[in-house]
Amino acid sequence: MKILFLGDIVGKPGREMVRRFLRDFREKENVSVVIANGENAAGGSGITPRIAEELFEDGVDILTSGDHIWKKKEIYDFLNTTDKLIRPANYPEGAPGKGSTVVDVKGAGRVGAINLIGRVFMEAVDCPFARVREEIEKLRKMTPVIVVDMHAEATSEKVAMGWYLDGTVTAVIGTHTHIQTADEKVLPGGTAYVTDCGMTGPYDSVIGRKKEQVITRFLTQLPTRFEMAAEGAEIHGVIIDTDEKEGKARGIKRVQIKA
Repeated sequence: MKILFLGDIVGKPGREMVRRFLRDFREKENVSVVIANGENAAGGSGITPRIAEELFEDGVDILTSGDHIWKKKEIYDFLNTTDKLIRPANYPEGAPGKGSTVVDVKGAGRVGAINLIGRVFMEAVDCPFARVREEIEKLRKMTPVIVVDMHAEATSEKVAMGWYLDGTVTAVIGTHTHIQTADEKVLPGGTAYVTDCGMTGPYDSVIGRKKEQVITRFLTQLPTRFEMAAEGAEIHGVIIDTDEKEGKARGIKRVQIKA
């Protein structure tokens, strides 16, 4: 089984790249399931029910998220009614939605996904290392194939999570920083890992925003409105070659698709 994980889909440019290229790429690479981080799909911050449904129609099977999932209030009720969009599992009890899911894959069994958010340089939420064990135990009853989206700022926290979960999940994929890293590997226990799988969006930018505005903020330290960039759109992500019976990764490779 091949699992394609797409880095953070950012705004309309990212969504258009998914619409234009995903289905053909999926068929060409014989991909069984597509997981994508969609927390920035609506104007670069947040996601709406309509946009989520569009991404499902365009070939995404599971959407993960992160700290921006709460930006659009209309997503709250949607999170409670869908199994295909998940939020970080380590938000406190009572948050809308759930932190993991399992989908049926035609001809290949089931695939589980767990969403986590880091705590270093980010919000004060529950411990992702403690919470993930509970989610794994729950999903293991349904499938051995489990992919973890570790949405975090600090490289050290992501690397630590990869080693912590080695041998217990199929893959630990880092998201949030929007820059694809070149450290993809299969760890000794059979868990595929990459610190950040990148961004699906405009790369003629500063992580998706107009570069001139971000530079002005750095130069002046004054409040500056950051608008979506539009040029140089690309799809970045990884493909995980998976043994669906054992839930182990056989390989992982980076993906970059340019318009």
